[in-house]
Amino acid sequence: MILGLLDGRPLPRTALDERLAALRNGPRSTALPRPGSSEDRQLIRWVAQVLLTEALCEAVAAERELPVTASVTASVTAPGPAFVTAPGPARLDQQAAVELGSITAAAYEGSAAVRAVYDSVTAEVEPSPVDVAHYRALTGRPPVTRWHLVLPDGTFEADPDTLPTALAEALRTAPPGEWVTVGPWTALLLATLAIPQDPDPAPALRDAARRAAFVRWIDRERAQRLTLVEGLEHPGDPAQPDNHHRH
Repeated sequence: MILGLLDGRPLPRTALDERLAALRNGPRSTALPRPGSSEDRQLIRWVAQVLLTEALCEAVAAERELPVTASVTASVTAPGPAFVTAPGPARLDQQAAVELGSITAAAYEGSAAVRAVYDSVTAEVEPSPVDVAHYRALTGRPPVTRWHLVLPDGTFEADPDTLPTALAEALRTAPPGEWVTVGPWTALLLATLAIPQDPDPAPALRDAARRAAFVRWIDRERAQRLTLVEGLEHPGDPAQPDNHHRH
């Protein structure tokens, strides 16, 4: 029994059986669907697609001669917010996992080859200036005002609303460069500063653009190079079709 075909080359089912056995004997086995149920059949096909994605990226990494660090065997969980439990730095936040899709996210977290191919495929992806400007227009907040004040014993910056009310009102109306004394306070407003509230959106937008580009690439490569075998849920069952379909 084979798992599928990669460029017409059969991939043995052994990896699927081993991954499923690790799941069913692992610490989260109670969260898995009942064996033989429709949900269990969906899980089997989902894990199979994760494995095929990993195999595809291993082949691409070899073709591109990409440096791939030692991969850690992952324990794939059922589809959900957390897709792979694996040691190491490869851990996606929920937004990134959703953008990649559960299969690709699981493969990314569990396979160093997938991560290497991701970096290679998306290395030149950058958000356009129009995208950055649009994002800022939608999410931007006005800058925070800070006053640069001079006191008899030094200088400091402060939010005007944190100053004594009488002193703040006097500084607002005083001519530029003029010292103001109100009760026990003496100060000079040297400059008014506008502090941006929002960080540069370009890095976050670049990450999102890279994920979108990788999804397009991996979907195309899967369609062209992978075949998932029918009948994975019941190997050897004569009731299962023996044809193949592209996935």
